[in-house]
Amino acid sequence: MQIRRFREDRGYTLEELAERSGLSFRGLIYIEHGQRSPSVLTLLDIAAGLDVEPGELVNHITREESGKPESQ
Repeated sequence: MQIRRFREDRGYTLEELAERSGLSFRGLIYIEHGQRSPSVLTLLDIAAGLDVEPGELVNHITREESGKPESQ
């Protein structure tokens, strides 16, 4: 997932994203490392915390699964 990339691009620590999204620090670690799959509601919370459209997270997942390159 691109959550880490979005987070780092914005200069947020995991603690900051946890606070901004209302999620737990540990939960975000599991999601970033692929140990847990976030629910749709969790993705919405993360997108809000990152100030991105939820579709940006979902579109990336769809592109990875289809093998299509990301558009620039």
